[in-house]
Amino acid sequence: MIELRSLSKTFRQGNQQVWVLRHLDLTIRAGEFVSIVGPSGSGKSTLLHILGLLDEPTSGEYVLDGVPVHTLSERERTALHREKIGFVFQAYHLLDDLTVYENLETPLLYQKVPTAERRSRVADMLDRFGMVAKKDLFPSQLSGGQQQLVGVARALIVNPRVILADEPTGNLHSGQGEEVMEAFRELNERDGVTIVQVTHSDKAAEYGSRVVELLDGHVVRDTAATPA
Repeated sequence: MIELRSLSKTFRQGNQQVWVLRHLDLTIRAGEFVSIVGPSGSGKSTLLHILGLLDEPTSGEYVLDGVPVHTLSERERTALHREKIGFVFQAYHLLDDLTVYENLETPLLYQKVPTAERRSRVADMLDRFGMVAKKDLFPSQLSGGQQQLVGVARALIVNPRVILADEPTGNLHSGQGEEVMEAFRELNERDGVTIVQVTHSDKAAEYGSRVVELLDGHVVRDTAATPA
């Protein structure tokens, strides 16, 4: 599903070259739920953004579902992102001037999904996440947990092969965080969606089937998770 070979990310700071990721090798199989952990500055979010095609490595190879990402043009990368990847952000990134329904519909408009199918998919997501009664509300009228569930539903509505989540419970209290992580677990176990999350939370990390720890841009631990 995901193969990284000698992946590196650097930037210049004055006359110095700073390494964010250093010759990193990682394979994630289809259907896995992987938690990426490590201290601040270890390269976690940079790695996730590269996986999500929101950033590019300085060197190395990235293969996503058999496609060599490192050889693609920017247009091809954008198309691949829309086709294969759902991204869930810590800060939700919902569109404030759109309702819940419209936030869910927007990715389908980008994909030029026909009207009848858009309505069907949005209705399915609203029902699945218990948001039918909230479909006409704006993000500001929702709790943090509800906003994040809309973010998860929005990521899922495009039928992605993989969901990438950047600190998905970082802005939530414990109860809201558990609700979001249970939604991820159901997506993984019931639907077989591959999930890769970056988290500082040990409890959230345990929802994954595998924990990958980064330190200074290296993988220093790669083990099965203790079930939450």
